[in-house]
Amino acid sequence: MSAPVTRAAELLDRARRTGVPCAPVRDVLPVGDLDSAYAVQALLTDRRLAEGRRVTGWKVGLTSAAVQAQLGVDTPDFGALLDDTAVPDGADLPWGAVLQPKAEAEVALVLEGDLDHERHTVADVIRATAFVLPAIEIVGSRIRDWDITAVDTIADNASSGAYVLGNRPVPLRDLDLRTAGMVLERRGEPVSTGAGAACLGNPLHAAVWLADTLVRLGRPLRAGDTVLTGALGPMAAVAPGDVLEARIEGLGSVRAAFGTDPARTPAGAAR
Repeated sequence: MSAPVTRAAELLDRARRTGVPCAPVRDVLPVGDLDSAYAVQALLTDRRLAEGRRVTGWKVGLTSAAVQAQLGVDTPDFGALLDDTAVPDGADLPWGAVLQPKAEAEVALVLEGDLDHERHTVADVIRATAFVLPAIEIVGSRIRDWDITAVDTIADNASSGAYVLGNRPVPLRDLDLRTAGMVLERRGEPVSTGAGAACLGNPLHAAVWLADTLVRLGRPLRAGDTVLTGALGPMAAVAPGDVLEARIEGLGSVRAAFGTDPARTPAGAAR
């Protein structure tokens, strides 16, 4: 492992453990080197697994063309979902459990089959999907003031913080995810709107991209994995005491609630 990768991992790991965001890690890693950023992410994920955590699935990020342009990339990114960052629908997430939190409404696929081909089709993803759930991803950044480039967010596990899944599984055959409308509300007031088409044209396209990418890296999607396919609308800011509810056409609703009491331990910190 190179010294820059190890140094960037140490900065992000310290931010995770202490709850104090760090400076951008792009200043430590080679300029624009996404491979090094993914090496940092993998090193940090391995440390979490060594602490007794487990991977419950994967998230796709940077699915919006506008956000890709903003960060100077032309492809999505991905990060690992871990068991201790899953929050029950409507349960309070202590304030500070996710650093600098923001919320996104997404479509989650839960798999019942492996996706281990070299190249996948939408039909492969449909066949491997057990059911679909509405989701709220609570993104967060261990990097101070969200001062990020693609290198920063990839190294920081695609800015993953926590995630909430709805409780009513829906068969994929009953859905048209491309046209599915979404509204994310804060105490009844809309804070973000969108549709499935905002996610690489269709959330299934994001899942195909992820499946192909993970196979190339030697860690294919497996039965039981949850896939967060990417935001259906803009990120929404959150504050202590907020209750956010996402409704996605055909999928129902899911709620994320934020407490006012500080978290004893940030989400993803060692227990």
